[in-house]
Amino acid sequence: MDEIEQHFTCPYCGETVSMLLDSSAGGQQYIEDCEVCCRPIEIRFAIEGGEVESFSASRADG
Repeated sequence: MDEIEQHFTCPYCGETVSMLLDSSAGGQQYIEDCEVCCRPIEIRFAIEGGEVESFSASRADG
C-alpha cells in the first residue's frame, strides 16, 4: 500500500494536522478526529495516478 502524506488545517482549532492517505483507494470519505482538539472532521479525497487530485477537511457536526 502506497501512502501520501497530506497536511491540512483543522476547521475547528486551526492547527495544522497531517494524515496518511491510502493512494490505492482512489478516493474516500470518512470521519476522523483532529489529533489536537479531538473534534470530528469529515475527510474527502480523490487520488489519480498517485497524486492527490482533490482533498477537503470540513466540520462534521453539521
